[in-house]
Amino acid sequence: MTQDQALSILATGVNVFLTGEPGSGKTHTVNTYVAWLRARGVEPAITASTGIAATHIHGMTIHSWSGIGIRDFLSEADIDAIAAKEHVVRRIQKTTTLIIDEISMLSANVLVMVDAVCREVKRVAEPFGGIQVVLVGDFFQLPPIGKRDAGNAAFAFESTVWQDLNAVVCYLTEQHRQEDKRFLSVLGSIRAADADPSTVSAIMNREADMEGFDEDIPRLFTHNADVDKLNQDKLDKLATEAKSYRMLGTGAPPMIEALKRGCLSPEALVLKEGAIVMGTKNIPALGLANGTLGTVIGFERGTNYPMIETNDGRTITVAPVEWAVEEGGKARATITQVPLRLAWAITVHKSQGMSMDAAAIDLSRAFEYGQGYVALSRVRSLAGLHILGWSESALMVHPLVASRDEGFRELSEAAEVSFTALDESGERLELEKNFIRASGGEWEVKTGTDGKIIPNARASKKKPVGSTYDDTLALLLDGKSLAEAALTRGLTFGTICAHAEKLTQAGRIPYATIEAAIDDTLRKSLPDIHKKFKSNGIESLTPTFESFKGRYSFDELRLARLVYTQAG
Repeated sequence: MTQDQALSILATGVNVFLTGEPGSGKTHTVNTYVAWLRARGVEPAITASTGIAATHIHGMTIHSWSGIGIRDFLSEADIDAIAAKEHVVRRIQKTTTLIIDEISMLSANVLVMVDAVCREVKRVAEPFGGIQVVLVGDFFQLPPIGKRDAGNAAFAFESTVWQDLNAVVCYLTEQHRQEDKRFLSVLGSIRAADADPSTVSAIMNREADMEGFDEDIPRLFTHNADVDKLNQDKLDKLATEAKSYRMLGTGAPPMIEALKRGCLSPEALVLKEGAIVMGTKNIPALGLANGTLGTVIGFERGTNYPMIETNDGRTITVAPVEWAVEEGGKARATITQVPLRLAWAITVHKSQGMSMDAAAIDLSRAFEYGQGYVALSRVRSLAGLHILGWSESALMVHPLVASRDEGFRELSEAAEVSFTALDESGERLELEKNFIRASGGEWEVKTGTDGKIIPNARASKKKPVGSTYDDTLALLLDGKSLAEAALTRGLTFGTICAHAEKLTQAGRIPYATIEAAIDDTLRKSLPDIHKKFKSNGIESLTPTFESFKGRYSFDELRLARLVYTQAG
């Protein structure tokens, strides 16, 4: 099935299982569908089974979205308690489309619990309370975390809820990552649990000759300890000066922690000139992608932002960016960090979802179904594959997944036929219109002279409550902290800090209010920062930023300067 065919099925409002091999465009299809919904005034709930996957799609974990947290079981009392939480009820009640990414890593038990909560909140007996559910992922990739109990189904497709959903299977068959036909054949044989001597031979022929091996090629390991050791050893050997970048967070602490766990950039990033790094976020305008490889060649004067030379010869200055948990089109929590990580090594687990030009892979200690397949399929061609270690278990895929895959393909082919018939009869268009209207959206979409879609008025409507500064002023006067104001308004922490600065300069807010709105940790550090201001001056914040070696962000230093000038 093509991406366009899958999109036409999604648009009718039916439940969908969107699957396909790595590189088939699952994420792109989901993003296109989300844009299609938003253009018509419908805001989907975007979730994922893990924190890492959630950061890729600007969503939250399904556990957080549904309110089930880390529970393994829900009693009737638990369901009642969750359904009594105002923020969970509000979130679920307004949801008409729920997207769950990386479904392979979501256990059947969790899917059942989310369904139970949705039915209770919606007070509708249909699966998930009648919400359109879009399950996205590939069961050949990493399976659910945890042990498979004798009485518990492991995979989501084994649950009774999966059967109740009766999701239309959209099995994407186009390939957008690997263009190497030989490599595609190798991956296909592993996927079909039909790896023969020629498959093993093709992989083993890529065993690295360590004598001429380029040690700067990223390495994939199955265990964190191997990754951390190699990256630290490599960094320590560089004689250049270290620069540190500290992650900042705004919003509810549990959501910040979830974002931190899912972010591929570390909370404390230390870089040196000569370090091998990898992009951890897709930033098209910058030419940086999640998986882009490069070398740190210096640091921008004034900001100390790292400058990298990518493997394809481009030079990019990489400034901090945000990862966010979004709901209703607004950010509920954000973290800010430089979108890079050391890339001499990375775990197979964290590589899921990446596309890499080259990788050296050690599968000698593979311990999980799908680990080898995930690692191998990160690379675009056999030429970019280098094997450092191997074991027979590395080729193993879960037998239950292999047996179900053929059925998923057959169901997808049947769906193509059925929905093609709907197209020819004109019924599909009516289904789309009915779905959008039932979701509270508007069918008509306006485009500008450039052909781009103009955001739907319903989706972009904002309260006419004065200027943006007035809204921030009201929250701060109400006793909100700067971080809480950013969360409430769905703006970045830096923007709220700029508002505070302008409001103070205009004499519209008392100094004491600003001081009270500052985070306790920063407030305790103010005396130390102010000492640096006395020696470095306050016209430029860069000398103070450098003095603290990046311990405080420029936003935090701006706040400290504001307090310094007012107190003085």
